[in-house]
Amino acid sequence: MSQVPQIRIPATYMRGGTSKGVFFRLEDLPEAARVPGAARDALLLRVIGSPDPYQKQIDGMGGATSSTSKTVILSRSESPGHDVDYLFGQVSIDKPFVDWSGNCGNLSAAVGPFAISNGLVDAARIPENGTAEVRIWQANIGKTIIARVPITDGAVQETGDFELDGVTFPAAEVPVEFMDPADGEGAMFPTGRVVDELEVPGVGTLPATLINAGIPTIFVNAADIGYTGTELQEAINGDVEALARFEAIRAHGAVRMGLIAHVDEAASRQHTPKVAFVAPPADYLASSGRTIAADEVDLLVRALSMGKLHHAMMGTAAVAISVAAAVPGTLVNLAAGGGERTAVRFGHPSGTLRVGAEARQVDGRWTATKAIMSRSARVLMEGWVRVPGDSV
Repeated sequence: MSQVPQIRIPATYMRGGTSKGVFFRLEDLPEAARVPGAARDALLLRVIGSPDPYQKQIDGMGGATSSTSKTVILSRSESPGHDVDYLFGQVSIDKPFVDWSGNCGNLSAAVGPFAISNGLVDAARIPENGTAEVRIWQANIGKTIIARVPITDGAVQETGDFELDGVTFPAAEVPVEFMDPADGEGAMFPTGRVVDELEVPGVGTLPATLINAGIPTIFVNAADIGYTGTELQEAINGDVEALARFEAIRAHGAVRMGLIAHVDEAASRQHTPKVAFVAPPADYLASSGRTIAADEVDLLVRALSMGKLHHAMMGTAAVAISVAAAVPGTLVNLAAGGGERTAVRFGHPSGTLRVGAEARQVDGRWTATKAIMSRSARVLMEGWVRVPGDSV
């Protein structure tokens, strides 16, 4: 019987927003994994415990959900005016696949704290007490993120009284700004329209807002697909037919957005685009058991990630929500009551979230200057992650 010793790699397990992931410094990875390619993907799959036909990731660091099957690689920035380069890998649970097509907005909140604590930000830029502004280059999508990290006695402050629905315990608030969040050169609406008629065989023709902001996202009305917008995970994730319909919407929306050429390609692009459904405010019971009253929110949003309804809201999808809400006439804007707005509070399965955005028209095309939201982050464990030596 062959025996290959394990190797150990410096790593940090962090929560950022309502997600968790394994964080690495680029320089700490095995040499073959310091560049994009098969060796890097193989390593990260083994770290997380994928592919797992049991879909439990028992033999790895993953938590068997899209929110916890995540990896991050950070290094001092090579982009002028930035502190750190941030690369995000969404690891498939049951397939041998790492999706590099988009960002994780939740884990973006943990990038600044990790970068400061691991010497990736110049010490001269860190105050003894106050707030450190960390300029992050999001390498997956080529965008700037600004994180404002609280500092106490020269170190990152992680504890505090900021509460985030979907996270059990309070922590220190980390405001995050996503600069110029529209994908590409301001092409927020790839079809040029704020609402399209999206034809999906087997589902029907649905009004849809297709937006590239934060992450490519397809918004449809809850009522048009037989939902109320008050659903929790168990109402959808155990329904195989419902999940297939959502995947069909996602695949055909991806083609319309120009992200893929044919619907068959959607299976190899699981992380993007996202699909979400919206509804006007209504009372509902959150997954925590707390009643969310209709007058607490401007609209309801439910979103799917990696083929399942998310337990709260992906950070990048929250950016898409905020930007779409700021553009009159989108389905998100209409669900929130229409008109002009710079902020919106929406209800999700775990509670509520307030997000803000600035959008404007330039030469007849909508663009966004920034989107803003507050998250929190905390180190859960640090040291080394171990994998068999033949994993790379």
